[in-house]
Amino acid sequence: MKQLSDLDDLKHVYDVAVVGGGPSGMAAAAAAAAHDLEVIVLDENPDVGGQIYRGLRTSPLDRRRILGSTYTGGDDLIREFAQTRSDYLPGAVVWMASRSLELGVSKSRRSRIIKSRRIILATGAFERAFPIPGWTLPGVLTVGAAQGLLKSSGVAPLGRFVLAGTGPLLWLFASQILSSGHAPVAILDTTRRSRQLWASTALPGFLTSEYFPAAIKLIRHVSANIPVIRGVTMLAAEGRSSVSRVSYRRAGRPPQSIDVDHLLLHQGVVPNAQLPIAAGCAIRWNDRQACWQPVIDQWGETSIESIAIAGDGAGILGAESASRSGRLCGLNAACKLGRIDTSGRDSAAAPIRRELARFARGRRFVDTAFLPDRAFRVASADTLACRCEEIRGRQITELLDAHGAIGPNQLKSFLRCGMGSCQGRQCALTVTEMIAAHRGVSPAAVGSYRLRFPIKPITVAEVASLPQEPCDRRAVERI
Repeated sequence: MKQLSDLDDLKHVYDVAVVGGGPSGMAAAAAAAAHDLEVIVLDENPDVGGQIYRGLRTSPLDRRRILGSTYTGGDDLIREFAQTRSDYLPGAVVWMASRSLELGVSKSRRSRIIKSRRIILATGAFERAFPIPGWTLPGVLTVGAAQGLLKSSGVAPLGRFVLAGTGPLLWLFASQILSSGHAPVAILDTTRRSRQLWASTALPGFLTSEYFPAAIKLIRHVSANIPVIRGVTMLAAEGRSSVSRVSYRRAGRPPQSIDVDHLLLHQGVVPNAQLPIAAGCAIRWNDRQACWQPVIDQWGETSIESIAIAGDGAGILGAESASRSGRLCGLNAACKLGRIDTSGRDSAAAPIRRELARFARGRRFVDTAFLPDRAFRVASADTLACRCEEIRGRQITELLDAHGAIGPNQLKSFLRCGMGSCQGRQCALTVTEMIAAHRGVSPAAVGSYRLRFPIKPITVAEVASLPQEPCDRRAVERI
């Protein structure tokens, strides 16, 4: 791996451009570079690893012990990538990926357009929005953000804190934070018991998966050391200048509250698909995971020729599956660019597909059991649905009452939902589901925001720094 420091170090054209330096991006780059392709990995983070292996290359031994094997399991992949001939540019914000295989890249307040013969998007996932009353108060953050601080800086929450929500990451972080010597006051578990019953048909696959023993050990460790309050049906963060109390309710019981200094929320992750959506790749609604995901084939290919997606950006499968899907994308790129034939590609892919099948075992149970309750996926009347533009649930429902069957893009025109700096990452699913419920249709019939480049905030100065194309004098004269 050749680490670059500046946009000027980039070549004008690469065989394969990989966006993202997590498990799927590293694996895709390694597979492509192994066939003598010129590969560039553009990574927004300061070092390889993505969210799951954040800071692993520089992590001290004590932090490795705290974070456990789900973290240190990335060592081999990072070493493999480091030994490739790939170019690697950290701290690079990719704000455009076009049908013509151009990428808009910014770093150090400058921008540049580079070209490639193939693009592999390995942008991973981000945490699902958790729009409860008070979720924008200082002191309220996501479990993923808290885990990122623990991984990168060894920082743990101080004072009294509560974990609330559902999903495997909630339990994993609870175990990790216990190992660091910090214990939450409680876990407020919002998992619906009925969902666990619905998931029972998928239980045999989970029981025979390699995740089952680890999950049992994890839950036992956490439950023995942290009070777990199950069946929570209502949550609210309360306080003036910052969160000071979390209120909750369980079915058939009066509201209760806990004094806190921090509240950590989590209810699963969803694909970070903004780049492919903005590029025009086809997407579909995944009912089981209640989110949008790109349509891909068995090689990760999207509806746009030469653009592929690896890892959780195409659908949530986990780190182990993400790296395998990245290898498939890298192999396919080598085949499409003439470095191996289809029989060689398929032969090399066969053991990878067997591993993918093994890691996918039990996924249906996890998706079904931990799908957040709809009450926590939409905003109530006085709750902020769009944080950037400060739009509350009541404003959305009132507009829907007044104008009827409109979609997210019409709603954006009226209320500016999705027009803030996050470009809809936080509110897109909330808005889609609120409109779908109001119209009595599936979210698939409602659609999502129409995204435009740049999909990440960049300055006018960065745009102005782009190399200028020669002016067509005839076009100027016509004006």
